[in-house]
Amino acid sequence: MTLRDKLHINRHLFYETSHSPSLFDIVGEEMIEKITDFCFIANPYYPNNELIKKLQERLPILIKSYPSSNPSISQKHLSDVLHINPNHIIIGNGATELITIIQKECIDDFAIPVPTFSEYTEKIRKQEQAKLYYLQAHNNYQLNLREFADWIVANSITSALIINPGNPTGQLHSLDEMKDFLNSMRHLRMVIVDESFIDFAGEELPSLLPCIQQYQNLVVVRSMSKHCGIPGLRLGYCVTANSDLLQKIRSSIPVWNINTIAEYFLTQLYPTDELYHVARKQVIADVHYLYTELKQITGFFVYPTGSNFVLIRIECGVAAKDLQRLLLEDYYLYVRDCSNKIGLDNFHIRVASQGKDKDSLLIAALQQISNQYKKA
Repeated sequence: MTLRDKLHINRHLFYETSHSPSLFDIVGEEMIEKITDFCFIANPYYPNNELIKKLQERLPILIKSYPSSNPSISQKHLSDVLHINPNHIIIGNGATELITIIQKECIDDFAIPVPTFSEYTEKIRKQEQAKLYYLQAHNNYQLNLREFADWIVANSITSALIINPGNPTGQLHSLDEMKDFLNSMRHLRMVIVDESFIDFAGEELPSLLPCIQQYQNLVVVRSMSKHCGIPGLRLGYCVTANSDLLQKIRSSIPVWNINTIAEYFLTQLYPTDELYHVARKQVIADVHYLYTELKQITGFFVYPTGSNFVLIRIECGVAAKDLQRLLLEDYYLYVRDCSNKIGLDNFHIRVASQGKDKDSLLIAALQQISNQYKKA
């Protein structure tokens, strides 16, 4: 029996969520270690083995303990590596908890460039409040911030979103571009800037966190699943200097919203900060290799990226869902079919770097598929 014969894919799961189904759910425990998950948009080098061992050693105590009821303790641990005022931080059970609360409690109408992370379009209080700004295929789905600002003003919208680097496009806006936009949008009630991938944007981070106090309507959102490689711990945070917004968001968060394992992980951020930055810089180098090699393959258009993932347009005639199936069944590689993202067509996949060795498997597979379709 071949590996393919052993692979049973629960295909119905692809149609039951706007996100990529968990690899564990679609192939099962027996096969999961045989497949490389390129949907996994996270740092593959952190936490390192030593930190994982510490978590394992403390697990018996942690799972028998209540989390802290005082969020300021964890905020202080996080602020030690972010170098910002801990009182400006709210930690969530993943960034999605905070995204949901902010959209339901603080936003009346919302300018959203699409394609985007689907939680921003799905968790709005009323769908008519989502004002979608469609990025154009002929411009490679690039967001022009000045044109976006003009559109917001023309439509009298009171809140806006920017994901920087963009998801799924990978587009990176410079810090100066972001400041120009924020300066022109001071009249808005809120500007959410999602920086979940900013740690992969360069060795020096073009983050807005150091200037958070300059913009009272700014809320920066980050998912630690991505840059810290811990999606299972469900950690995310938002940062704002607006005391009214802080109070409103905090009042909607339940006590014990993060678990003790996540809390312990936060205590380890400062001691491992140097190792973390080595890890994220390795990811940046890996993505450069992945992007450069993918660009050499005919039949695929590779969008420029400032993140740890690459958006790819398929130009060799196969639809994204068929390419996803082919890669999974024949090559044991799991990629993100982006067909269900508002604003994209059926010919885009997204792949996140999993380290140079694993990335080489994907590069070789797409080269083989390209060759096959050239012959067809």
